[in-house]
Amino acid sequence: MNLILFNTAEEAGIISPLDSRAKHIREVIRLGVGDSVYVGIVDGVRGLGTIVADDAAGMRLDIAWEAAPPVLHPIRLLVGVPRPQTARRVLFDAACLGVSGIDFFQAEKGEPSYAKSKLWSTDEWRERLWQGAEQGFATQLPEVRHFEKLADALEAVETPGKVALDVYEGAGQLSSLKLPEQLTTLAIGSERGWSAKERDLLREAGFTLAALGERVLRTESACLAGTSVILAGWGRM
Repeated sequence: MNLILFNTAEEAGIISPLDSRAKHIREVIRLGVGDSVYVGIVDGVRGLGTIVADDAAGMRLDIAWEAAPPVLHPIRLLVGVPRPQTARRVLFDAACLGVSGIDFFQAEKGEPSYAKSKLWSTDEWRERLWQGAEQGFATQLPEVRHFEKLADALEAVETPGKVALDVYEGAGQLSSLKLPEQLTTLAIGSERGWSAKERDLLREAGFTLAALGERVLRTESACLAGTSVILAGWGRM
């Protein structure tokens, strides 16, 4: 962890001795009284906390909070629901990079059972976002939404910028597009790719189809690479 997240400032100020985060501070990063550690409030500010006590009552931090929280990048991902292990990576990497949201939809070529995984029926999906934010030294968690099909997801797209990754029918390379630095949706199909109907729906919705080179990437790689290319084009990476 590059930053340890809490739900409230009170939680960060006094950490229960049984809390796994207190154990992490003591045993993994090996800090004690007098040492400092970065903490943050979910969807709030970061702060540098100095450990002033660590005893049976808990680990107490004196925290100097920053004035404003880190900002999310104006990118939303639109992703065909992938297998659970892939979705876990997408959630983690997206939160680490700082995208503003992720919309998952049931793709025509996707597997319906993936959406019924315990990843989505429990809080595990949120834990992956949490871990990604901690890795990225950030506090903001991307908004996550689910849609039954692409057409429903496209109706909810309100971003001015719209790009879909497609190695087969992309009109050019993503890196060659001159995307204005404004809220943009980056669409990635299912692990089996877009259907012809889905391509038509994307074009009708105003999406530009673009490629990431000649290689066919895995879903998690396409999310990571596509987001990085856009951020680099904006001078943010």
